[in-house]
Amino acid sequence: MEMRRMQRSRVLTAFHRAAALFLAANMVTAGWAQDAASVPSAPSAQAQTQQAVPSKSQPFDVREYSKPESHFPNPLSPYTPRTVAQPKLANTSRIDQLMRDGKLYLSMNDAVALALENNLDIAIARYNLNIADTDIWRANAGSSTRGVNTGLVQGTPGGTGSGVGTTSTGGGAGGTTSGSGGAGAGTAGLVTSTSGVGAAVPLFDPILTGTLQLDQTRAQSPNAFGNAFTDTHTATYDFGYQQGFAWGTNLSVGFNNSRNTSTSTFQTHSPQLNSNFRATISQPLLSGFGLLPNTRFIKIAKNNREISDVAFRLQVITTVNQIENIYWDLVNAYENVKVQQDSLTLAQKTFSDNRKQVEIGTLAPIEVVRAQSVVATNQQSLIVAQTNLQLQQLLMKNALSRTLVDPVLADAEVIPTDTMSVPDKEPVVPTQDLVNEALAHRAELAESRIDLTNRSITTRSAKNALLPTLSLFAYYQGSGLGGSPSPYCDPTIGCKPPTGTVGYGDVLNQLIDSNAPSKGAGLQLSIPIRNRSAQADQVRAELEYRQAQMSLQQQENKIRIEVRNAQFSVQQFRAAVDAARAAVELANQSLDAEQKKYALGASTSTLVLQNDRDLTQAQSNLVTAMSNYQKARVELDRTIGATLDRMGILMADAERGEVTKMPSVPYVTPRPVEQTTPANPPAQPQQ
Repeated sequence: MEMRRMQRSRVLTAFHRAAALFLAANMVTAGWAQDAASVPSAPSAQAQTQQAVPSKSQPFDVREYSKPESHFPNPLSPYTPRTVAQPKLANTSRIDQLMRDGKLYLSMNDAVALALENNLDIAIARYNLNIADTDIWRANAGSSTRGVNTGLVQGTPGGTGSGVGTTSTGGGAGGTTSGSGGAGAGTAGLVTSTSGVGAAVPLFDPILTGTLQLDQTRAQSPNAFGNAFTDTHTATYDFGYQQGFAWGTNLSVGFNNSRNTSTSTFQTHSPQLNSNFRATISQPLLSGFGLLPNTRFIKIAKNNREISDVAFRLQVITTVNQIENIYWDLVNAYENVKVQQDSLTLAQKTFSDNRKQVEIGTLAPIEVVRAQSVVATNQQSLIVAQTNLQLQQLLMKNALSRTLVDPVLADAEVIPTDTMSVPDKEPVVPTQDLVNEALAHRAELAESRIDLTNRSITTRSAKNALLPTLSLFAYYQGSGLGGSPSPYCDPTIGCKPPTGTVGYGDVLNQLIDSNAPSKGAGLQLSIPIRNRSAQADQVRAELEYRQAQMSLQQQENKIRIEVRNAQFSVQQFRAAVDAARAAVELANQSLDAEQKKYALGASTSTLVLQNDRDLTQAQSNLVTAMSNYQKARVELDRTIGATLDRMGILMADAERGEVTKMPSVPYVTPRPVEQTTPANPPAQPQQ
């Protein structure tokens, strides 16, 4: 009886410990749930509006999410969720520094700097850098990569661009994916590339498992004296460890323990202690053997991270080009308003002079009607020019800010402080030099070349996966037995007390001393008879690799044509500027001569207005030609991949969203201060 009470006491003690562990686990889980519940939800639109206030600096730290958490110094860090900071929706203080009297005075350099800090296309693409980092984490753990969206974000109105992605090509502000660029791409994402195919990769992150279990069993068994009950109490403590290695090696270690207490008379020990240890190691010899098949995801993930850097550079180039084009459209609209306003002023003066001459009888009344019609037409042209200017101002503010909820910014006029300039002599650069520069610096080509490297890795791993599976394995196992021997009872001499109790420490010594070892080694072979799936993957990987090579060649040919076309455009628009200048000079002299003749009575107001209309058209053509020339220069820089270098833009500034070195845009001239006054609204014609 005393023995049974001791056994029950031990079982209850073990049960209490298990219950305590269970309650502690529940409390920790509940604490995590409470912490998760205490995390504020996504703010409403009103809350975001209230928080969108300018701040001095809003840098984006790319390194913050570039590495996973380790066990040191906090052992629970790998199991604690990390919260990514809310997007910073406030504009940087640079906008406030450029605001004067409710107007945004903007140079081209300021516009580019604001775009690097506030443009949403760049801000959205910036997240792809850390997303690519998470793929490296997964690959280092032995998991397959998820891919990275390396397409261009096209949320800024007023500009266009194109790019080649590793896994998907994005379009629109949401970064809609539509399959991979180049080989393996499918319409609307219907085709899945073979990127990364090959033998299964072992998990490189170690896994520790454990089982704590308590069992109680009552069994009924007949004997000579009738039915009897056997009570069995079992406590199980099992632990395991698994890890894979870069050569495909797998290691698993198991450590199993049990404590069994039974009232059966047939059990030699009660309680009985069982402990065993088993270590198994396996190594593939054919399919899955070597560093390449088992580290291919790591190589691909690192290459994808490099592609993400190149893709982000391409996004910055595309956005900066868009900003330059929008700026020149704004300057064009601004100059066009001045041209239309000057034309309207002359038409109004002519209308007033004609009306006075009609009143004194020196001019036919029809001339007043004609002059009034010209005034109305010019007034309409001015209104169109002014509304177009307002639209260009809105596009510029949208491209340079994260939010327009600030009423001061929303209502502010954008005054360009730089004007268009054309060099006296056009620099002559051999076309082949420009082509060579483009082939060396275009971001799209860099993406495609790295992607081609990834496909080469895939083709080699697909070849390895063709082989049968042959694994060499070996194991070692030791076991130990102990406990308290059951009392021996004899009807003639009575019961003898148990002797020779073996404790748990002695059981562990048995494992170490190999008292009861078990060991072995062997080979496991698996041969797919037809192997059609692996053949299909291998052939397709080869086809996609060759297809990607052809796509790269096609892209190089396309870039060669783009460079030549951009160079031709610069030459053509330079000629157009020269022709427009000559036309303006002719129109100016013609108007001046007609006005002198009109003052002498040798001409009519109709001819003066016609010459003024010709001058207005010539001036408008000159503004358009100069704007087209500036855009052609921008396009030439883009086609040769020299946009960022020509402006001195630092990629570190673009990644952080904080400009430390101001860009320096070539081919611009500061506008005189007296010419930066906004265009006045059109005057109403006198009746």
